[in-house]
Amino acid sequence: MTTFQHNLEKYAALIAKTGINVQDGDTVVIQIAVSQAEFARDITAACYDLGAAEVIIKWQDDAIDRINMQHKAQERLVDVPDFQKQEYDYWLANNAKRISVMSSDPDNLKGLDGDRVAAAQLANGKAMLKVRQATQANKNSWIVVAAASPAWAHKVFPDLEAQEATDKLWTEIFKTTRVDQPDPILAWEEHGKKLQAKAAELNAAQFKALHYTAPGTDLTIGLPENHIWIGGPNQSSDGRPFVANMPTEEVFSAADANHIDGYISSTKPLSYAGNTLNNMQFTFENGRVIKATAEEGNDVLQKLLQTDEGVKSLGEVALVPDPSPISQSKITFYNTLFDENASNHLALGSAYAFSIKGGTDMTQEELKAAGLNRSQAHVDFMVGSSDMNIDGLTHDGQIVPVFRNGDWAN
Repeated sequence: MTTFQHNLEKYAALIAKTGINVQDGDTVVIQIAVSQAEFARDITAACYDLGAAEVIIKWQDDAIDRINMQHKAQERLVDVPDFQKQEYDYWLANNAKRISVMSSDPDNLKGLDGDRVAAAQLANGKAMLKVRQATQANKNSWIVVAAASPAWAHKVFPDLEAQEATDKLWTEIFKTTRVDQPDPILAWEEHGKKLQAKAAELNAAQFKALHYTAPGTDLTIGLPENHIWIGGPNQSSDGRPFVANMPTEEVFSAADANHIDGYISSTKPLSYAGNTLNNMQFTFENGRVIKATAEEGNDVLQKLLQTDEGVKSLGEVALVPDPSPISQSKITFYNTLFDENASNHLALGSAYAFSIKGGTDMTQEELKAAGLNRSQAHVDFMVGSSDMNIDGLTHDGQIVPVFRNGDWAN
């Protein structure tokens, strides 16, 4: 067995065990590209080794996605068929644990009709709304991971030949997910404890708001009463730990969608809907985006902001120190899973229900009343840098340093 094959099997085992924590009788859904068939087989085997009752593979293909987006009849593009909705219902009925393996070309849909792309995104978002709500309430375990592909690798390392670029991207994936360590599962346990300790500090503080300042940024984000910061492992509704993202360097919570004021600038490109968005600027007033621009991908950004009312506010607030390993690699991955773990980031759209005390038992209306944004979208964008300062504002008017020059203040 080659070193690569060995690492791939270690990665698969890590995803199944530490990632979604497969138990006897579980249904597991793996969403993965056809080009990653070998990896799909490894993950499937790892899940069955842990007792899964069934593993469902949902194949994806960039080329077919682009062809469909170009040529599918408009009425079929915006009408998700009943059999597909029934499949989502099956996942929910069986508490399916979901593994999403990202490897797409960040620019796969670049240059296509933006109205068609937006319409397809909207239709698929509506069809998966119940699945997304269950995911955001941790009703089941879920994880987002990555696999290297030539097209993605070329975007990240444009000066390298195809195979060299792909090999280098795999190396970075194995490094950032700790697969290159002798015992990745133990390494993740230790990493998770560090993130949990930082989350505990913020939970004890219970700030009223966070004030962000940096070049192009002066933004105050309110935090809901009884908000919860999460770092490291999550916990599903049956009490079992899981890790939602590999890699992860973040500690995150929910914004109070009614109290966001000021302006903020993105610091890394965002790969969204098969396009790259760059140099975005947002102005907020009373919790809503009143102005948004992007130097690259502005038409895609404007279509995103038309998804629903909720996408015009923030759902997630995430803190990542600039000295984090992914940031210090100086690599722009053009993939949110990686780039968000190199930088403080925010998310337009829906908040996670578990980000507030008792939130997983609340109705959608109760969550909204508590200040948690509701939307069918959840799109992270990166705002952190070594120049960013963040202050915690207390309920009695004190100002407490949280970040200084891109790192934790203490």
